[in-house]
Formats: sequence, structure tokens, C-alpha cells
Amino acid sequence: MNDTLISGKEILLAKPEEIFKIQLNNQFAVRNTTPAERRKKLDKLLKTIFKYREEIRGALLSDLQKSPSETDMTEIFPVTSEIRHVKSQLALWMKDEKVPTPLTLVGSSSYIKYEPKGVVLILSPWNFPVNLTLNPLVAAVAAGNCVILKPSENSPASSAVMGRIIKEVFDSNEVALLEGGPEVAESLLKLPFNHIFFTGGPSIGKIVMEAAAKNLSSVTLELGGKSPCIVDETADLKVAAARISVAKYINSGQMCIAPDYVFVHKSKQEEFISLVISEIEGMYGPDASKAEGYSRIINKRHFNRVRSYIEDALKKGAKIEYGCKMNEEDNYISPTILSSVDTSSQLMTHEIFGPVMPVFGYTSLDEVLTFINSRETPLSYYIYSKSQKNTDYILSRSKAGNGCINHCGVHFYNHWLPFGGANHSGIGRGHGHEGFKTFSNQRSILHQHIPNILDRLKPPYTGWKKKVIEFSLRYL
Repeated sequence: MNDTLISGKEILLAKPEEIFKIQLNNQFAVRNTTPAERRKKLDKLLKTIFKYREEIRGALLSDLQKSPSETDMTEIFPVTSEIRHVKSQLALWMKDEKVPTPLTLVGSSSYIKYEPKGVVLILSPWNFPVNLTLNPLVAAVAAGNCVILKPSENSPASSAVMGRIIKEVFDSNEVALLEGGPEVAESLLKLPFNHIFFTGGPSIGKIVMEAAAKNLSSVTLELGGKSPCIVDETADLKVAAARISVAKYINSGQMCIAPDYVFVHKSKQEEFISLVISEIEGMYGPDASKAEGYSRIINKRHFNRVRSYIEDALKKGAKIEYGCKMNEEDNYISPTILSSVDTSSQLMTHEIFGPVMPVFGYTSLDEVLTFINSRETPLSYYIYSKSQKNTDYILSRSKAGNGCINHCGVHFYNHWLPFGGANHSGIGRGHGHEGFKTFSNQRSILHQHIPNILDRLKPPYTGWKKKVIEFSLRYL
């Protein structure tokens, strides 16, 4: 086998450590590429994505029954727009960043040099397989890294088409995509990558972090959690219902930034539920199973997981406000609204990741905040309000990785906003400049130009030296 390149057919047979080795040997060639050379690679990736657009649409239809238009909006557009944004800023990001130098170091200058981390691993999930595989890849390539991609085995059609795209755009000694099951991921996690970027659930995130620790690999963990949504008494209910419904039921609720549960002021609760029902039927008709734009649960295991959450909630007194229709053969769960949900039920102790919206009424913001703050830090936090006072009150008494005011989920599309979680919902940031920095080492450089007084401050510490030290302690 060639020690610098592995062909497409050989990649399927190659061991992860073989591909890792050829990338390790090639990392400095990739590291020293210019902004123009990196933009050229991103250009080729952009063109190839459009070349395979219909295949991407077909793959998502096969994996998730996702409609072509939804694939365009939620899988392809986030990547193509990210490429265009990164290309426009890359030369600026790659420049050395000058920083001030203190008076004590007079005669020198200081700057930060952004260098690629080296050979990096991207582990991506099945819910938005193209988006969440290629988006971090854009940042890694822009930063000048070699990359191994391992997409989820739960979305095989998407993995296959991405594999063809990667082989057409990159040589294997720079970027390679490995298909396969958990055993491939386990093999990869044993290797000493310079950085690991993982998107998925917190339970697997802990395994990734533990494996990375053995090699002291840095990590970015894009996780999830139960993202809360608060609709206060001043909110525009029609707007809130429309935006929350889209964010909750798109991709059949299988989205890490979907609003997991909703608190609505009691005076507006019934009207809110009625408006959400109208929105659901406006999007999918009276029977979502017949709607082109309504996705399915990814597989039987996850179908059974969501169904068990619903059954547990119903046993504990939850009331069906809408939906709750299922078809096991088709992995179909209809858009569902539940009220009177016991907060100890599985629906409220696990991330739902399905098309089920628990709705709670409240009278005091403090009771809502006490409940939310008793749980793990969420990835996203959504507030619907016309009251600046209420909004400020919630923001000052809550924690989250990110979120929106009077919208849901659209912050993901802003390349200027860092995206990521906090604690249980993630570590590190991605997108735009933050994505570039995630895959870069910020190398601090001090350049001494002329002799400095520090050269003289060495033993023996005579009287004048003590005076200089004393002066520095007091005034510098």
C-alpha cells in the first residue's frame, strides 16, 4: 500500500491507524498552504456539493424521509453558506495577530500565530448528517489540518454520498472519510489525534472525552440536552406558536437545538396550544404521515425510545392535547402535544429528540427559573416576550450555551455567532471564526529586538536591582 495515498477502494479496507499515519506524515505540507490554496480547496468542495445535490437529497430521503426542500435548507445551505463566509474572511484570520507588550518587556513585540492543530478527527451524528459532518470539516480545512471523518452508521446513505464527495475533492493524505460501525469509531479514538470534534449525545460525549484524555487530545463536544422555551404573558402568541412549531417538529424533532419543552403563562396556555395545533395542521395537514415534509424517526431503536417516553408520561397522568399517533413499521410518530406532564417522567428527565412537546403553565417566572436551573445546563434557551424587563430577568438568572429571543434555532445560521454548549451540553465552540480558532493552535510569540533590562535582573541581587524590582512591584 502506498505510504502517501490510499485509493477510494483501499480506504474501505484500510485500518484507521494506516490512514492516520499517512496524514501524520503529510501534516506539515498541508500546514504550510496559503490562504489562496485553502480557498481553492473550499471552492472545489462547494462545487462538488452542488454536483452531488440530487444524491444528497436522495440520501436524506432514504435515511430520514426528509423532503428535498428541507434538505436544501437544513443540510446543504448551512454548509455552502459557511464555505462562502469562511472564504471571505480566511486571509484575515490567518494573519498574525499583533498584541500589546508591557513596559517591563520594552524593546520587544508580541503576536499570536494561528497554526493548524495537525491531524484531527470529526465524529458526526445521524440527525443532520451532511450539515454536521461537512460544517466542521470546512473549519478544519480552513485552519490547515489533515482530517479523518467518521459519520454515523445510522445514516448510511448520507455517509456513502459524503464519502464520494470527499474522495473527489481531497487526497486521502489530507482528508479521508471512514464508514462503518462503532468499532471504527473505537479504533479511531485510540489514536493520538491533535483534536477531536464530536457532535452527539452527552453519554457518548463522555466516552469520547475519556478516550481523548488518554492521548491528551483537545476536544470540542457539541452535545445537546433539554433546551427550554419560555413564553410570557406579553409575547405575540401567534408568532411564538409558529416559530416554536417549526423548530420542534422539523426533522421529526430530532434536532439538538429543538425546544425540548415549553413554559407558557397560564393566562395564555390554552390559546397557545390551540395555535400550535393550527400551525401543525397548516404545515403537515390533518395526517402528518401523508405529508411530504414530515420526517420519520431514524430507526426502530429510537422509535421505541421516544414511544417509551410517551407511554411513561401517560401512565403518570399526562394529557394528550394533540397527536400521539404512531406506526412502528414506518418509524412514524405524529406531531404530539402533551400537558400535565409529571416532571419526574422519562419525558422530562431525558432529552426527547422526537416530535413531542410538553407544555406547562406558569404564574411566576421564578418558579420556571427554579425548575430549569435545577436541571443540567441546556444547549439552547428560548424566550418569547415583548417585555425587556422579563427578558433581562430571565437572561440574568439562567445559563445556556446559546439561544434566541423571539425565535428558535435560527442562531445556528449566523456565522458571526459562536455555536456550542456549556458543561453537560458541550465544550468549545464552532462556526465562522470560532470554528477556525477551534481547529487552530494559538501560538504566542514574543520577538526581542533590543537588549532589555530583564537581562540585567539576575543574581547577585545588588541594591539597584532590588530598587528596580520594588518599583516594578508597586507601579508596573
